[in-house]
Amino acid sequence: MSAFDLSERVAVVTGGNAGIGLGIAHGLGEAGARVMICGRRDAANDVAIEALRSAGCDAHSIAIDVTDNDQLSALFAHTKETLGPVDILVNNAGIFRGGDPEAFESSDWEVVLDTNLSQVVYASQLAFEDLASSSNRGGQGKVINIGSMYSLFGGPSSIAYAASKGDVVQLNKSLATAWAQHGINVNAILPGWIETDMTAPINDQPDMMQQIVSRTHLEEWDGSTKWPVRQCF
Repeated sequence: MSAFDLSERVAVVTGGNAGIGLGIAHGLGEAGARVMICGRRDAANDVAIEALRSAGCDAHSIAIDVTDNDQLSALFAHTKETLGPVDILVNNAGIFRGGDPEAFESSDWEVVLDTNLSQVVYASQLAFEDLASSSNRGGQGKVINIGSMYSLFGGPSSIAYAASKGDVVQLNKSLATAWAQHGINVNAILPGWIETDMTAPINDQPDMMQQIVSRTHLEEWDGSTKWPVRQCF
């Protein structure tokens, strides 16, 4: 028995072809939602769609770069044409660029902020009318923004990532306040450290891994390349 029924609901998950986004797409699809995922790479999208459909999900994809507003508009136009108006938007797409704050490249700063923050604003704006009318279709508009534990604390080599994820929390509060009158729920999820393709390079940085793992009291890291737990706060 499903914990909740999302039958007839349409969900968009940005960056839904891997990691946390793909996990969320699975959850939405298994609850009955019709899911549109997007990512930059056709090959990764195809692999994700095969996995989702093998699990019984009604899943579709489109290859776009979320930092390009025209491509982002195409995502919602394609979703509406293929599946119908959007009821659920998961703003998950994100990237990480590391480096010492005093030498951090402006180009890296811009691409991280564009991907992790600006696209959240623009995607939410593009989905607004559909989300606001969801109640007319028997649903309720939902926006789920993916922040991070770095939304709450800084990191010596994650200046842009931490700043962008901190801003996501403040943006989330503003959208929730502004759009409650339209019947739209806006919430944020702040994951701890989760083993994904994006975090995999940290396996080769023992000092940083030890620092991250030390945040949990559940288990000590033994120095191997495998995480002791799936999530460390």
